[in-house]
Amino acid sequence: MKVTSMPLDGLMVLEPRLFADERGAFFESYNADGFADLTGQHHTFVQDNHSVSTAGVLRGLHYQLAPREQGKLVRAVRGAIFDVAVDIRPDSQTFGRWCGMLLSAENHKQFWIPGGFAHGFLALTNCEVLYKTDAYYEPALERSIHWDDPTIGISWPLSGQPLLSAKDEAAGPLPLAMMVQASGALNGLAR
Repeated sequence: MKVTSMPLDGLMVLEPRLFADERGAFFESYNADGFADLTGQHHTFVQDNHSVSTAGVLRGLHYQLAPREQGKLVRAVRGAIFDVAVDIRPDSQTFGRWCGMLLSAENHKQFWIPGGFAHGFLALTNCEVLYKTDAYYEPALERSIHWDDPTIGISWPLSGQPLLSAKDEAAGPLPLAMMVQASGALNGLAR
């Protein structure tokens, strides 16, 4: 497996080694020891989630508050998504910045998003997305940031309005409390 660090500290792309022949293909999508060796991080994944979306659906930007921040290992097993992580760690030099990437059934890439990031994705096609989390879902600690918050300025690859859940449509902007805690948050944002 190949691991590539992304511009925001902690984000990584994992690319498995694919074995293909006339019969089809095989790859190891996850191995706990391999993940720890390649990333230098030891995580116990406690929950697997499976999301099915039609083209044009946008899910997110979701996160959980401490002490249940969720790290997520995300991959598309059918179709393609534009997957996004937003740094919401108030003490981070990259607070408010985002990173996006294409995940597809064809490229087999996985996106490691540690706790302290908001996460969302746009379904570019009809798709199925699997993601492992290192903390259980806690409804009382779940929060959302509106997908088109101008403070963040994500360049979603879409024309027109995405399909949103009522919860995601009602989401607010990046919380002011987080921006106040972050040093230089309003002056240091980059896309």
